[in-house]
Amino acid sequence: MNPLRLLAIVLVSLLLMPSPARGGDLQYKERLLDLLATRVPGILASFDAQTGRFGSGIWTCQDQHPMYPLAVAYATPGKGNRYYQDPKLLEVIVKSGEPLLENMDARGQWVFAKKDGSTWGNIWMPWTYSRWIRTFALIRDRMPPESRAAWTDALALGYSGIGKHELGHIHNIPAHHAMGLYIAGRTLDRSEWCTQAADFLAKVAASQSPGGYWSEGEGPVVVYNFVYVDALGTFYALSRDERVLPALERAAAFHRRFTYPNGSNIETIDQRNPYHETVAQGNVGFTFTPAGRSYLENQWTQSGWERLDPDLIASLLLYGAEGPLEPAGQSEGTFVLKEGDADRAATIRRGPWFLCLSAYTAPVSTSRWIQDRQNMASIYHDRVGLIAGGGNTKLQPAWSSFTVGDTALLAHAAGDANPTFTPKGPLFHVPQAAELLDGDPPGLKLTCGPEICFIRLRVRDRETLEYEVETTAAGELPVVAHLTLLPELDAPLQTAAGSSRATGAESWALSPDQIAGYFTYRGCRWELPAEASLHWPALPHNPYRIDGRAEPAEGRLEIRIPLNPANPRQTLTLRIVP
Repeated sequence: MNPLRLLAIVLVSLLLMPSPARGGDLQYKERLLDLLATRVPGILASFDAQTGRFGSGIWTCQDQHPMYPLAVAYATPGKGNRYYQDPKLLEVIVKSGEPLLENMDARGQWVFAKKDGSTWGNIWMPWTYSRWIRTFALIRDRMPPESRAAWTDALALGYSGIGKHELGHIHNIPAHHAMGLYIAGRTLDRSEWCTQAADFLAKVAASQSPGGYWSEGEGPVVVYNFVYVDALGTFYALSRDERVLPALERAAAFHRRFTYPNGSNIETIDQRNPYHETVAQGNVGFTFTPAGRSYLENQWTQSGWERLDPDLIASLLLYGAEGPLEPAGQSEGTFVLKEGDADRAATIRRGPWFLCLSAYTAPVSTSRWIQDRQNMASIYHDRVGLIAGGGNTKLQPAWSSFTVGDTALLAHAAGDANPTFTPKGPLFHVPQAAELLDGDPPGLKLTCGPEICFIRLRVRDRETLEYEVETTAAGELPVVAHLTLLPELDAPLQTAAGSSRATGAESWALSPDQIAGYFTYRGCRWELPAEASLHWPALPHNPYRIDGRAEPAEGRLEIRIPLNPANPRQTLTLRIVP
């Protein structure tokens, strides 16, 4: 058996084995209650006592979410929590419900507005409703009768609509709705809502991939996985419904594997979101297993406990479990995520290097929310962070590991809110098939239209890595390899030829002659093939803005390497600068 495959099997076996504590528990509630109390003044500073609104600028229903951590501070006794049953704090919480009451329509919906002025129609906003019902459950017995009656009627109206219309399919938003519906059923004495929500969340748990993730297209959605875990975890804390616990265990194992050493989420396999440098803080769903608590301990150490979000703290205090940690995993090695007989993704730790390879493929989706599976490898180094990769987008072939055909056939027109997401001619920018390659170096075999293309990642030493690309050059369409580098806005880039640029607001391109063999950027020196060029910025399509526009900070620095029968294989050498 191949040594790499044997190691992968051993690591998978270790991952799935039940684990004893590693000599300690994760105990956090007393510390987090103290921390929440210190956050209350800052939250109150954003409150307008005249309107009941939090925040500034264009009002959105989500501005009222701070009511939830305030309610937890009000309802939770503890040494040093001076806000416990504070009548002035209760007045603020009650007042904060007025904007929700005033702005909801006859169905209990709000306009889905964003701070940029865009509106996305009316919605039973799941994140707002779940915080409102949890707040109500905590303070209703101490509310003035008139306010209590108004909240009761409004929440009953909203959750009646949610129960009738919002649990029709498995998705992260219905999962969150179901969690809120379960709490509403308990709070408003509607047992049929509890039954409906529990059965739906059991289906959510059953729909999880054996690999520990939920899919909303083809393969994982890493960031939105947290929504499912939070919904199931909150529900489990209240119900102890054993149908959902195995899903929480698998999800914890998945996230422990697909998190960079700095605590940020691995984007390479995510079909919904590109890379964000922020440290994922987890949620209450991770507190019910040793693997999940170990994940949280790592994440909170990386982010700093003092930076934990008050909303997260509130849920951990209400629903979280404390308990033993899982033993620390191996510091080096390869993990292969298998589905059936197929190897779908790999993470590789070699000294300070951390690599991810994705063999997930999918046709181009017509939905703006499902990104093209185009960027198949990422490179991370402990000294620099994420260097290359950065995830997937739409309408931007420069983000593809390979393109076969004319890249001008796929582009986003400025201001187009309803674009066609498929190429307007013969262009293959997503692989139709992918295969992980065992051995040293590890790599990928990708079918890109008429071409077979290869990526190989060879770690030479602690500061040197080679990125090799290759094609069969079998067809007549032009083949180009693209490597996207994560930017640092306004950071200087220097080439061997003396050209100097900054990755800022200005667009630019550097020809092979202007590069002359290598360039340095963000603590890295890239030695390039003679034909390679540089391009800034390769902007994504941002689905969360109606017009899809993106800012330079969301872009990538693109290395472009043409491949042809004369040069079917090219190697880029990455050296970490001392």
